[in-house]
Amino acid sequence: MTAQMSATFQVEESAVINARPEALHAIVADYRVGHPAILPKPEFTGLTVETGGFGAGTVVWAVSKIWGREYRFHQRVSEPEPGRVLKETDIDTGQYTTFTFEPVSGGSQTRVTISSVFPARPGIAGWLEKIIQSRIAHRLYQKELRNIADYAARGGAVN
Repeated sequence: MTAQMSATFQVEESAVINARPEALHAIVADYRVGHPAILPKPEFTGLTVETGGFGAGTVVWAVSKIWGREYRFHQRVSEPEPGRVLKETDIDTGQYTTFTFEPVSGGSQTRVTISSVFPARPGIAGWLEKIIQSRIAHRLYQKELRNIADYAARGGAVN
C-alpha cells in the first residue's frame, strides 16, 4: 500500500536541449541503457530493472548516496501523457518525479523539465529538510539535464 503525502513541496529544473522530443524521451524511458547513463554520478550508484525496461510498466530499484548516506528507491514508471511525460512513483512513499518533454523551435529542440514532489515534515526540522533537500535536488537535476544533453549529442553513446 502506498502512503499518501499530506504536506509536500516541489523542486523543478528545466533546460532546452538540441534534440527532438521523441529522441530525448527514448533516452530517459530506456531504463536498461539510456537512463542509467544519464543519472548524476557519483550521487547515483545503481539502477536495477525489476520488470519491464522501457517506459510505462517498468519497475526499478535506484540507489543514491548523498553525504555518505545511502538511499534506495523502489519505483514504478507510468506515462500519464505517452511520449510526453514519464512519471517515476516511489512504491512505498508515493513520492514522484516527472520528466516532461516539450517541443520548441518547431520540434528541433526540446524543453526537458524534471520535477519532483517530496513529502514535507512539519515544524523547524521539516523546514530545514526542505531547504537542504531542495538545494540537493536542484543541483542533481541540473547535472542530469546536462547529462541528457551530452548523451543525446553523442548519439546515445555511453561516455
